[in-house]
Amino acid sequence: MRVTSALAALAGLLASTANAAPDAQGTVSVMKTIEHTRFQTKTISKTYTASAACSASTVSSSSTTSLTSTIASPISSSSAVSSSSSSATSYPSTTYATTPAYPFCTSYPSPFASVDNVHPRLFNYNGTGAKFFAGTNAWWASHILSDSDLDTVFSEIKDTQLQVVRVWGFGSVNTDPGPDSVFFQLLNSTGSYINYAANGIPRLDAVVSYAEKVGIKVVLNFVNNWSDLGGIASYNAAFGGNATTWYTDTEGQQVYRDYIKLLVNRYKCSSAIFAWELANEPRCHGCSTSVIYDWATEISQYVKSLDSKHMVTLGDEGWFAPAGDIGDGSVDFALNLGIKTLDYGVFHLYPDSWGYNETWGSAWILEHNAVGAAQNKPVVLEEYGGPPSPDNHTAVEEPWQATVLDDTRLAMDQFWQFGTVDLSTGLSDYDIYTIWYNATEYAPLAREHAAAMLEKAV
Repeated sequence: MRVTSALAALAGLLASTANAAPDAQGTVSVMKTIEHTRFQTKTISKTYTASAACSASTVSSSSTTSLTSTIASPISSSSAVSSSSSSATSYPSTTYATTPAYPFCTSYPSPFASVDNVHPRLFNYNGTGAKFFAGTNAWWASHILSDSDLDTVFSEIKDTQLQVVRVWGFGSVNTDPGPDSVFFQLLNSTGSYINYAANGIPRLDAVVSYAEKVGIKVVLNFVNNWSDLGGIASYNAAFGGNATTWYTDTEGQQVYRDYIKLLVNRYKCSSAIFAWELANEPRCHGCSTSVIYDWATEISQYVKSLDSKHMVTLGDEGWFAPAGDIGDGSVDFALNLGIKTLDYGVFHLYPDSWGYNETWGSAWILEHNAVGAAQNKPVVLEEYGGPPSPDNHTAVEEPWQATVLDDTRLAMDQFWQFGTVDLSTGLSDYDIYTIWYNATEYAPLAREHAAAMLEKAV
C-alpha cells in the first residue's frame, strides 16, 4: 500500500534528519528534537496563478498560467508600496507579470464563525447555532504549488466532517530560495518585501478560495516561534535581536504588524476564515508572563481594529505559571485567556516530548477545560499527537478524544496532523504524528471522532 511505503520512507527520513540544524537564513529546516519535528516541507513544480486584492472576488479560478522565469532580483527598495500594507513593498516589483486572482470572498456575506451568544463556551460555526466539532492541522497546505493538490486536501478534509483546518499563514526568508519554494515575505535590513509572484501570496489566496469552495474554515497563523519557514528567527536576522527581545523590538514588531495588516485586509471579507492566530507556540524564555500578556493584548487589539468580525486567538501551548515541570514560566494560559480581544484559548498536547506518559494527557485536558469553565470562554485542544511512531496512534489518542467528548465542554479539538497520499507528488508533508487519510487509524481518530463531536448535545 502507498501508506505503507510512506511510513517506510518516514523512518528513513527521521533517521537522516534527527540532527539537522536549522537553516541560518531562516527559510526551511527540520528541527532537532521530537518536540519540534512537526514541520517539514518539500517543493513542487506545478501550474499556479498570481494575486489581487480581497475585493477581486469575481475572477474565474480557471485563469491560470505557468511561471517560467525565475523570480527577479536584486530587490529594489523603490518598489511600489502595496495597497494592503502601510510599509511592506512588493517583491520583486509591481511590474512583475501576474494573472487574475483566485476568487476568494465569493461566499460573502455568509455568516462568519463566532463565539455563540447563548453558549459562550462554544462556537456558532455557520449561523445555525452552537455546535461541538472536530478539526485538524495541515500547516503545509499553503506551501504546495499545485491547485489540484489543494483541492484534494480540502475535499478529503470536508469528506471526513472535520470543520476547521489550521494552516500556516507565514513563510518568511532572508534570501530568495528560488521559484520552486513558497515564501510570502522577504526580510532584510531595509525592510519587508511581499512576494506577489506565483510562489508567494497567491498560495494563501488559493487556500482561502478552496476552503470557501468546499465549505471548510481556516485558522491562519501570522508567525512561527520556531525557525521553520522563517519564523521569529528571520525577523531577528534582518533587524537584530533574539527570540526574547522580539516581542518588544520596535522595528520587528512594526514589520510584523504590517504583515498582519496585509493578510487581514486581504481576507477579512471571507467567511472561510475561522480565526486569526497571533503566533505558533509563542514563548519568551526568561521573561515575566507580562511580556507575552502585554504583546498578545496589543496585537489582538490591533487585529480587531482591522477586522472586528473574525475571531482572534493566541496560538500558545497552554502553559500555566508558575511553570512547574512544563514550560518556561513565560506563558500563563489562565492569565492570557482573560484578554478581552482574544476570543478563545488554545493548548497543545505532546506528552512524549514533554517527559510525561500518555495517560497524563487526559489530566492536561481537564485542567484546561476547568480554566475555560471558570472564565466562561471557549477552549480548543489545538494540537495533539503521540506516540512517536508511525501509524500507531489510536491507543494513545482515542482516550484523549474520549476525555474531550465525554468529560469536557471543549468547543473543538484538532489533531496534528492530517496527511494524504493522494497528491500529484504522492505524499503530503508528514511527520511522526501524521494521521493518514483513509489509513486504518483514520476511521476512529478522524471520521468517527468528527461525527461524534457533531452529534454531541449542546
